[in-house]
Amino acid sequence: MLIAGSIFAVLAALIHVYIFFLESVAWSGEKTWRLFGLRSQQEADTVKPMAFNQGFYNLFLAIGVGVGLVLLASTSVAQAGFGVLIASLSSMVLAAVVLITSNPKLARSAAIQGIAPLIAVVLLLVAILG
Repeated sequence: MLIAGSIFAVLAALIHVYIFFLESVAWSGEKTWRLFGLRSQQEADTVKPMAFNQGFYNLFLAIGVGVGLVLLASTSVAQAGFGVLIASLSSMVLAAVVLITSNPKLARSAAIQGIAPLIAVVLLLVAILG
């Protein structure tokens, strides 16, 4: 279960790194802002600072998962790694919950960003507590 949970954690981190890339690096491209439901370059330019900030939020969550996995693999600080990992993954899940409750039309986006970390949390908790 620990390995499966770790695999889903890596998947969650990669998804969030990709979201970072879209929001903070590739935002000005028409395909990117259309992916986020915007209809014009003007709309994209208006929300660009928010998207840039939000992208880094996603990157920091992914980094938290990475740090947690590295620490979890180290026998001397594995408990700390588990804590960092669960906190980072839970933040990803909760962000997805906020997204879907704020706009139910974004259910697909919420699922993309929330299902992998949710599965990882469940598997890791079963591995550690089971």
